[in-house]
Amino acid sequence: MLGLPKNTELNKQLPKNAIYAKFQMNTTAKERIDRDISRIYIVNEVSASKINLNEGAEVKSFFVMSVILKRKDYDEKNIITLSKLIPQNMVMVLEYENQARLAVFHTKLMQTEWFEKEKLSLELKGLNFDTVWENIIVQIGGLTVEQGNSLDEQIVIDEQRNKLQKEIARLEKLARAEKQPKKKFELVQKIQKLKEEIG
Repeated sequence: MLGLPKNTELNKQLPKNAIYAKFQMNTTAKERIDRDISRIYIVNEVSASKINLNEGAEVKSFFVMSVILKRKDYDEKNIITLSKLIPQNMVMVLEYENQARLAVFHTKLMQTEWFEKEKLSLELKGLNFDTVWENIIVQIGGLTVEQGNSLDEQIVIDEQRNKLQKEIARLEKLARAEKQPKKKFELVQKIQKLKEEIG
């Protein structure tokens, strides 16, 4: 799967009941997961013993989990819950019918667009697992880590930028609808100020 080496492949089903039992989930939490998720498999274990790559200081390996969805408009909270249930570095392949997308949780849930299943791949870039894992997060999150920023700093900056862009769009809509010249001018000034913040 994902163009990863054959010797990393596993095919272990993770029974949902085992997850419920391990984390003592209540009926509501079980129902939420059941509504969205059909089956869960661990499909790859990528480690230094299986591929020619050094362990990192933080990351020694990562797993690929295949999550078969019952619906395309799933609740993202279920995917976040799943990623927190298993204390490993985990790339999730969310599959619905013949489409799939990659997801990873790192400070927040990041996902790719939907693709045909066969077209999904994961590029292992880096000299050790720390770098490879960081590059996987960058790939899936569609991030561009600017010079001098750490990955976590970049995520915070991007989130802030997105919030500002949403606020600008909201204010621009208000400004277009505003009839009073004075209020319209005030809105335009606010928009200008936010645009300067973005840079």
